[in-house]
Amino acid sequence: MTHFGVISPPVSGHLNPMTALGRELQQRGHRVTFFHMPDIEAKILREGLEFWAVGESDHPIGSLPESMAKIGQLSGLAALRFTIKAIQQHTNMLCRDAPAALKQAGIEALIVDQTEPVGATLAELLRLPFITVCCALIINREAAIPPVFTPWSYCNAWWARMRNQAGYFLFDRITRPIQTVLVEYRQQWHLPPNQTPDDSFSQLAQISQQPAEFDFPRVALPKCFHYVGPLRNSSPQTVTFPYERLNGQPLIYASLGTQQNTKAELFHQIAAACEGLEAQLVISHGGGMSAAAIQSLPGSPLVVSYAPQLELLSQAKLTITHAGLNTVLDSLSNGVPMVAIPITYEQPAIAARIRWTHTGEVISLKSLTVPKLRALVQQLLTSNSYANNARQLKTSIQQAGGVNRAADIIEQAIAIGCPVTV
Repeated sequence: MTHFGVISPPVSGHLNPMTALGRELQQRGHRVTFFHMPDIEAKILREGLEFWAVGESDHPIGSLPESMAKIGQLSGLAALRFTIKAIQQHTNMLCRDAPAALKQAGIEALIVDQTEPVGATLAELLRLPFITVCCALIINREAAIPPVFTPWSYCNAWWARMRNQAGYFLFDRITRPIQTVLVEYRQQWHLPPNQTPDDSFSQLAQISQQPAEFDFPRVALPKCFHYVGPLRNSSPQTVTFPYERLNGQPLIYASLGTQQNTKAELFHQIAAACEGLEAQLVISHGGGMSAAAIQSLPGSPLVVSYAPQLELLSQAKLTITHAGLNTVLDSLSNGVPMVAIPITYEQPAIAARIRWTHTGEVISLKSLTVPKLRALVQQLLTSNSYANNARQLKTSIQQAGGVNRAADIIEQAIAIGCPVTV
């Protein structure tokens, strides 16, 4: 059996699928240990997995919630720039502290989130095999695929390729602080420089929790790339919910995830848009709303801090979302169409794929008004086409293999030490 180390961003959107994968591997007899700042230790232990803290000197307990609170107040490029700075600090921390920790823990292979390029450098330094897992939107670059921080749709015309090239150039400039840290450590460790961002992805296996049908047309993915669908299984953590308060009307589920959940005004607009409809609105605000803000919401929405998302979506008619990938995939797993209100990061790009697959509609923050949102909600509640398309994605997800197939691929890659291509 193998002792896997996991390198992942310290936020729920990445940790939740990674812990699901970790539990699956653990059930197969492997050991799985997460390495990061102390703030995520409690979550990892609650998931029944092992944890090894690094970065205590400059990332003490409480630093992550403080950073998340600041991010929650931002949107667009401002949030992206703040996040890049935080990732730069995390990258330096992992380069400084993780090599010794990984050695001491006896790690034999790494599972690396695709958005953590430091993982490949650590694996190369310690001569460990590693697998890339794409918990977020796939960032493998192709000329016709827009950068993941843009709302652009797919187009293979020459002008679109030029637009995308400019977008990648801008993205590289924004993320240069992270790459600078990696370049310095690779030079210090006498490792060859990476020629492209894709050099930080595994050559054994790259695993994405997107289904292929929820991506733009791809022509240049490596043979070791695998679309497996959402990484989900039963978590030891349970979330209570007042099911007795559901009134039997068509259910609208609204969530802005765990990083953008402090936007009380946006929740207010969602509630106003749904007021008076022949439907019941359930809002999961992730602990981001005060009692006074909840009390001021229009209509009579059922508001909770946290909700059993998959269970509720199995009963939902519509999702109103910030277009975070996990909420989108959970909605599609249940054949539920969406109204997307992207805020920052890769959310505009995920929303572009909702539009591309005709599984929902998109409205930007800049153009958002209560009447426009209400019209979209009514449009999706009364049209069968969106739900039909969402159900087709549900079928694709069911056939993709999920966390079981992901674990199979990882075990095969480690066992044979060669790229897994089927």
